[in-house]
Amino acid sequence: MELNFLEIFGTIVGLVYLWLEYRTSIYLWIAGIVMPAIYIFVYYKAGLYADFGINIYYLIAAIYGWFFWMWGHRKKKGQQSADASTGDKPKDLPIVHTPWKCYLPLFLVFIVAFIGIAWILIEYTDSNVPWLDSFTTALSIVGMWMLARKYVEQWFAWILVDIVCCGLYIYKDLYFTSALYGLYSIIAIFGYFKWKKLMSVQ
Repeated sequence: MELNFLEIFGTIVGLVYLWLEYRTSIYLWIAGIVMPAIYIFVYYKAGLYADFGINIYYLIAAIYGWFFWMWGHRKKKGQQSADASTGDKPKDLPIVHTPWKCYLPLFLVFIVAFIGIAWILIEYTDSNVPWLDSFTTALSIVGMWMLARKYVEQWFAWILVDIVCCGLYIYKDLYFTSALYGLYSIIAIFGYFKWKKLMSVQ
């Protein structure tokens, strides 16, 4: 009963998080702190140890994302000084394409995390889905960092993660969470086009 309550509450917070991400609201990071705190318990009880561990990363990444969206503006120091002297508020962190130079490092991080997490799960846990669990976890590591940097291509990572997680959580009898990720996969597609539209008018 306790696990079901946490799962339902986590699902509600997840929906709020999804809506705020779709709207590119900085307040998504508040939900981004609450949600992993809930799912730490849900995933541990379900034996999804990689997902359990990744939520610690999510907590740290949410704090990073909050500060980066607040103060990580891609502006020159001279422009920042001008804003300070005129009293103007700095503009919101813009949505941008992922720089080409980032793709190789991100791919390498994914591969190392994927293989490393799978090895840990196989050797040290009783997980019966080590490869799928490690795949979604490794890709989430990459996607969360891209979201924190406000790269529009982060949606592609989440679409794939959400589809795989939807099936994985059905297998683990986490039906509320599976429904959440099924919705995630649909909204993520709309989110990509929403962000593309915002890019053209920002």
